[in-house]
This record gives sequence, C-alpha cells and structure tokens, in this order.
Amino acid sequence: MILGIDASTYLEELEEGAKYYDGEREIDPLDALAENGVDCMRIRLWNDPRDQDGKSYLAGKCDIDNYIKLGSLAKSKGYKLLLDIHYSDFWADPGKQIIPKAWSEYNIDGMCRAVYEFTRNSLEKARDADVLPKYIQVGNEITNGILWPVGKLEREEGKLPNYENLCRLLAMGCRACREIVPDAKIILHLEKSNDKAVYQEFFSNMEKAGIDYDIIGASYYPYWHGTPEELFENLNACRPFGKELMVMELGYGFTTEAYMLDGEKKRLVIDAERAYIPGFTEKYPLTPDGQAAFVRDFLARARENRIGGVFYW
Repeated sequence: MILGIDASTYLEELEEGAKYYDGEREIDPLDALAENGVDCMRIRLWNDPRDQDGKSYLAGKCDIDNYIKLGSLAKSKGYKLLLDIHYSDFWADPGKQIIPKAWSEYNIDGMCRAVYEFTRNSLEKARDADVLPKYIQVGNEITNGILWPVGKLEREEGKLPNYENLCRLLAMGCRACREIVPDAKIILHLEKSNDKAVYQEFFSNMEKAGIDYDIIGASYYPYWHGTPEELFENLNACRPFGKELMVMELGYGFTTEAYMLDGEKKRLVIDAERAYIPGFTEKYPLTPDGQAAFVRDFLARARENRIGGVFYW
C-alpha cells in the first residue's frame, strides 16, 4: 500500500522560517517520513494563485513553478509524485470550485479547451523539468463538480444532477493526461466518503460517459465522514466499477485548542463538539497519542480492505 503525504506548503514554510523537530533534535521532515515508509508526495496545482497586483495568496504559492521545485526535491529523496490539479486559482473543495480569473468569461466550449490546454501545458513543463507525476488528480474533491457554475452538480431530492458539462470537462483533462503521461494513473477524487448513494451515482455516470480514469479517491476525516466502517463499506461497494481505491486525504486532530496568529486566537477546524463521535472519540482522543493510535489502526484497516494508497493531509 502506498503511503503518501500532501507537502504542498513545504517550501513556503521553509521561507517563513519553519523548523521541525523529533523531540529536541531538528530534522528534515521529508527525510524522516521517507525513512518511515512514506513513498509518495501529493502536490496541489492552482492556475494563478495571485491577486490582480501579483501578490501571492500564500498557502504554498502552488503554481507550476512550486510543483517543479518541490517535485525535484521530493524526487531526489526517493518520492513518487502525485499532481493534484484544482482547476482554480486557490482552494477547490465541495463548498467552492471557483473558475480561474483568466477563464471567467468562457462558456462550456471555451472551458473545455482551457482545461485541456492547462493540463497539457502543465504536464509538458513537468516533463521538461523531469518531474512527471506517477499519479494525477483531475480535480480536487469534485463531489459537486468543478468550475462552477459551468460544471456544477446541483443535487435536489428526487432529481438526478445534469452530468453532461462535468463529464465533458473531465474528459478533456483526462485526455491531456493520457497524451503527455500515458503511464500515469488518473484519479477522480470525492469527499462525502460515508455516502454510498453519492459514490454510486457519481461513478455510474463516469462509467456511462466513458471517462478514462484509473483510481477512485476519497477524503476521510472522521469528524465529517463518520466511522472507518462507513468509509470501507462505501469504498468496497465501488469495486464493481473495476478501479483501484485510494484515500487521498486522511486527517485526525491532536488538539481542539485555538492557536495564536498575529495576537489573535484562531479556532482550528476541529472543535470538540464537531469532533465527538460516540464510542470513537473515547478510543481515539484528540491528543498526540490518540492521533497516533488512530493513524496506526486506520492503516491496518486500509491494508485489510485492500486500499491501494493512503495520503495524510
């Protein structure tokens, strides 16, 4: 089973003076992770992560230059690479899939051309820099579609979303991947990993449209997606689609405390009320030891369920 991490912010953290420790000993975390079996690095890609004045949105400055620089470093340390294309200038997830600034006036035809050209051009640059990925995500957490509103899936009770535009967009991204990196494995990545109905609907429509991909990917955060039993039941129900299964994002908190930023307290995503799952949180408290126990047990369960890879986020 592949063990992976998302290290997209690593170079920016170093620029800001971050240091990493094992106890009191300063370490390079990428070396430490590799020494403990982590063998793949997931790196996100945004189109143009800067404002109109050219100022970076931060969060890793995840343009193609960051991918090439970080990918080169990762490759030198023995990591395989996974390129996570968001098709947005900043974060894309189930709650937002914002069209890049440069594509704001495009209709569906223009958007399809843009997806194809951006994917192809990015991979050509990666090829020229000798950092081609082994895995490629065409979109990030695309449960509700991409490039809203053009490729958005609007879910209403009793009504099937219109998949036509989404499938056209995904087909163009996958086509560009196959043309430049034919041996790379293409991933379609959803969240809502405890919802069998959503996964069956989504991947049935991918099959109907003939979308060319290799891996069904899921995000799993217990405080949003329930217990591991629900996750594995859902993923195993996807096996008839004939694809590999991976967990693209796995996370579990070690604290519910707020942190200080610029003199202000900032609440973490994980608060005690949201995080509590009866019978689960007692076993895996939100402490460093509880987090470690959760990760160890989850990886064991993933191997038992023949999951092809797990990426910690």
